Amino acid sequence: MSSTVTAEFQSYMCLICGFIYDEAAGLPEEGIAPGTRWADVPPNWTCPECSARKDDFEMVQI
Repeated sequence: MSSTVTAEFQSYMCLICGFIYDEAAGLPEEGIAPGTRWADVPPNWTCPECSARKDDFEMVQI
């Protein structure tokens, strides 16, 4: 019996424009596969809506 618990996917919102990055959905059009965790999004990635940096995003409960 496995005791491994998979953390739920989270969503992160751009504090500049309100764009939501959903880990479960990813951003295939940006080359980020569904299921990609926020920590695994490249550090130089920018918001597709306003070009904000990852530092300008915050985890949100939806």
